[in-house]
Amino acid sequence: MSPLFAADSPDLHSTSELSDLIEVLEEIRPRDDQQDAVRLAMLDFARSHPDSLHRTCVEGHFTGSALVVEERTGRVLVLFHTKLRKWLQPGGHTDGEATMAITALREATEETGLHGLRVHPEAIDLDIHEVRPPSEPPHLHHDIRHLVLAPHGSVPVGNHESESLRWVTTEELGDLDVDESVLRLVRSGLAIARQLPEAQLR
Repeated sequence: MSPLFAADSPDLHSTSELSDLIEVLEEIRPRDDQQDAVRLAMLDFARSHPDSLHRTCVEGHFTGSALVVEERTGRVLVLFHTKLRKWLQPGGHTDGEATMAITALREATEETGLHGLRVHPEAIDLDIHEVRPPSEPPHLHHDIRHLVLAPHGSVPVGNHESESLRWVTTEELGDLDVDESVLRLVRSGLAIARQLPEAQLR
């Protein structure tokens, strides 16, 4: 099991080379056929769109998001997105960053205000979905997702991108009308978190 990295870890190597992301996608061994199909679609998109790390790629672009899990309790953090009007995990545009663990950790930090976050360097879920933000044409987000561990007792403070933030259990998540991709992410992320001694999950 890979170690967890803080934002200042020298082992988190920033890169702006799309070829580095393509190499990571080539090496991922998905857990099932659905995830492998998404991986292959992401590879095709990256190879045919040299600007896909940037939001200026209007057809779609890569994004990174984080399943933020609280140590000891296993609760996950969700936010109600101001523009998209949905309960989601923290995440956002890479803006040229090809190391998606860095993007996931950055977005989790900016959108939750939490300190002491650590990221799992390997992607735990892949998802391609259409978004329809106000004043923008519909486009695809090729979202690469990572597990982020938060210290027990952390109190989130949101920014303008969300109207509300909540720590929720898996049971409570069902009351928020989240989509299947979020439920899949939670299942995958908690399965990995339970294997991490740092998480101390019950």
